[in-house]
Amino acid sequence: MSSVGPKQAIFASLAEIAQALGHANRLELLEHLGQGERSVEELAARASLTFANASRHLQILRRASLVATRRDGKRVLYRLAGEGEVIALLKALSQVGERNMAEVERVMTAYFRARDAMEPVSRSELTERLESELVTVLDVRPESEFRLGHLPRALNIPWPELEQRLNELPPDREVVAYCRGPYCVLSFETVAVLRARGFTVHRLEDGFPEWKAAGLPVEAA
Repeated sequence: MSSVGPKQAIFASLAEIAQALGHANRLELLEHLGQGERSVEELAARASLTFANASRHLQILRRASLVATRRDGKRVLYRLAGEGEVIALLKALSQVGERNMAEVERVMTAYFRARDAMEPVSRSELTERLESELVTVLDVRPESEFRLGHLPRALNIPWPELEQRLNELPPDREVVAYCRGPYCVLSFETVAVLRARGFTVHRLEDGFPEWKAAGLPVEAA
C-alpha cells in the first residue's frame, strides 16, 4: 500500500475542519466567540447548552484549530483562532447555503426578508456615513458583548430595552442597526420595530465580527 500523499494529507486535515463545523451548536458557539473571548460557562449560557455539552463542542473546535484557549486563574477562556480566517470561512459557508440549500432560502424568505426586504447598508457605505456624522449606529447586542468591542461611536441599546429607550434615538437621523452577524435576528427585529415607529433605519450587511475581521476601526468600552 502506498503512503498517503501530500494532497491526501491536506484533504484529511480539511475534512477535520469540515466535520468540526458540522453541528449547529458549534456554529452558534463560533458566532458568540466572534463577539470576543468567553469562558465555557458564559458560552454555555448564551447558547443554552449544559456546561458539559458546551465543553465537548469546544474541544472539537479546538482540535480542528478553529478556537484557542488561555487560562485566567481557574477559568479557561476561548477565542477564535485566526479570527479573520474563521469569520471568512463562516461567511463562505453562509453564501453557499443561501445559494444551494432550499431550506436556507425558505427561512430567509419566511423570516428575515419578511421583516426587512430592503438592501442592507454595506461596510463601505457605513464608513462614509460615519465620516459625515449624519447617522446613528445602533448596537442591539447585550451590554457585555458591547463592552468587548463595538463599531465607532455606536450607541448600545440591547434589544430587550429598545421599546423603553426609543427617546435616546434622534428622530431626524438615519439609524443603522447591527448585532452579532448576518443571521442575528436582533437587527431584523430592530428594523421592524423602528420603521413602525417612523424612524429611517437600515441594517448593516452583517455584524460586528465581520466588521472587525475586515480591519475596520473598533472601540471597546
